[in-house]
Amino acid sequence: MAQFTNQAQLTYNNSVTNSNVAVGEILEVLSATKTAVRDVYGQNDSVAYVVSIVNSGTVPFTGVTVTDNLGEYAFGGGTRVPLTYVADTVRYYNNGVLQTTPSVTEGPPLTISNLTIPAGGNATIIYEAETNQYAPLGTDGSIVNQVTVSGAGISTITATDTVTALQEPMLTITKSVSPVPVTENGVLTYTFLIQNTGNTAAGAADLAAVTDTFDPLLSGLSVTFNGASWAETTNYNYSAITGQFSTVPGQITVPAATYTQDATTGNWVVTPGVSTLVVSGTV
Repeated sequence: MAQFTNQAQLTYNNSVTNSNVAVGEILEVLSATKTAVRDVYGQNDSVAYVVSIVNSGTVPFTGVTVTDNLGEYAFGGGTRVPLTYVADTVRYYNNGVLQTTPSVTEGPPLTISNLTIPAGGNATIIYEAETNQYAPLGTDGSIVNQVTVSGAGISTITATDTVTALQEPMLTITKSVSPVPVTENGVLTYTFLIQNTGNTAAGAADLAAVTDTFDPLLSGLSVTFNGASWAETTNYNYSAITGQFSTVPGQITVPAATYTQDATTGNWVVTPGVSTLVVSGTV
């Protein structure tokens, strides 16, 4: 419901007098909500949105346009847009019945036009967007996204939704071997590089563990983690008969990544947290 005021002015014989202030209200028959299917996002992640428009009036609205700013925010005297519309994902329903796909301009901003909101009914628009290089990823990262509903006879309606950056570690592992080739009865070294691109450290409670089966078998194992010596059974287990190696769950920890936004481009740059496991033994 929107309130408006109005005041008249009367002039006569070089005199001016004002009327009282009349106050009125416009009963808005359209309302809109916007909701993310999942309220968190990660790197290069997909976010599905549902926009619902309800018409409580007795006359349908036609030629309605929905505009999504895709999370646009101010940056360096300009703007950056952290979401990219995923092509061909718009689905449009009237009273729950799927309609022909409306006109879509991918933008930014994303524009969906030529919609009809039935009298005493509702329209639902569903679509997906992907996080891009401008999406903040730190523990305080969020994307505030707004849609605007406009058209003939409509007082502009807005609806917003906020999604926040996923708070968890994201680990990857790479393995290298040296020397290549190795001589018989020589020492072979495996190096495991564990990287965390998430905004949260992987701690003991995450129970991270590395398992491997060494072939050829190794004897006289020496194991270090981030340069510190590890002890068998306390930190890892190894069978010289089968070659099976495993770290004790929770012994592998990896610091969180750090994130910096390029002052010129606005791109978020991820510097992974890193831990290194080194296993050496005689072939």
